[in-house]
Amino acid sequence: MALKLVDHGSEEYNRMLELRHAVLRKPLGLEFTEEELAQEKHCLHIGAFEDNKLLGCCFLKFEEPGVARLRQMAVINTLQGKGIGTALMRFAENIARDRGCFKIVMNARKTATGFYSKMGYEICSDEFEQLNIPHVKMEKLLIDL
Repeated sequence: MALKLVDHGSEEYNRMLELRHAVLRKPLGLEFTEEELAQEKHCLHIGAFEDNKLLGCCFLKFEEPGVARLRQMAVINTLQGKGIGTALMRFAENIARDRGCFKIVMNARKTATGFYSKMGYEICSDEFEQLNIPHVKMEKLLIDL
């Protein structure tokens, strides 16, 4: 499996959008808006590939100095639990660290908190609704402060 950065607007990015839609949006009856996609232009998009097939993806948004926000983590449903998400997370953490970040934050679906907890993320909020499903804020320090 190869992990790599993907350029916004590229053919690989469009495949990532298709995967994110299939895994994260379609089950909720939601579509991406043009405004949402325009905001992704300055983010770092990460893809996991095997023989040019996209297996999973996520992206990092740098919102404030030293902090990266993980967004839109998606792995093909039939491949979940096979280490792809873990590899994506480690790659994203290394990139964030290399770019001077000391922390990654996210709004995690409540159903995914077990996965993120195993990766060292901690819940740091009460439960809240986002996209009509329960979420919590989670974070992980990347370096010792």
